[in-house]
Amino acid sequence: MSNEKKARTFTDLLQEHHIDDVLEGEIIEEVSLRDIKPNPFQPRRIFDEEKINELAQSIKEHGVFQPIILKRVKNGFIIVSGERRFRASQIVGLKTIPSIIRQYEEAKVAEIALAENLQRENLTPIEEAEAYKIVMSNLKLTQNELAEKVGKSRSHVTNTLGLLNLPEEVQNM
Repeated sequence: MSNEKKARTFTDLLQEHHIDDVLEGEIIEEVSLRDIKPNPFQPRRIFDEEKINELAQSIKEHGVFQPIILKRVKNGFIIVSGERRFRASQIVGLKTIPSIIRQYEEAKVAEIALAENLQRENLTPIEEAEAYKIVMSNLKLTQNELAEKVGKSRSHVTNTLGLLNLPEEVQNM
């Protein structure tokens, strides 16, 4: 059994990994937007264009207030936290973005992406179901264990996952 303490909930996970904090000794680097790829585990498929454009306008006027969190991969970086800031920065034509580079296991990247999106902006029910499925698969969790992590009932998790059994045309509505 690992000595690493498992986070009890996704809130604990975000706090444990200091997603919104710059840790002592960390350096904020300007990373080229060309070297950054979206998180393959990003549960959100639909981004509110109006809100991204509002964020882009704010970034144009004031700059990026909070660095994004990146994970180094073979050919650059993937976003762990901050995809909306990344997209808005692309819109206004920035060449670089303030970033913190951290090393995470792949499964942890999926878990953090789900946790952050559940806490920040509402996912569609299908996005939530897909995210649950990815996290359960990567972390080898049961529906009960996932329910505890996300602070939902097991029946909520079960019913949400059931949406993935709907025909694809219904899921895409």
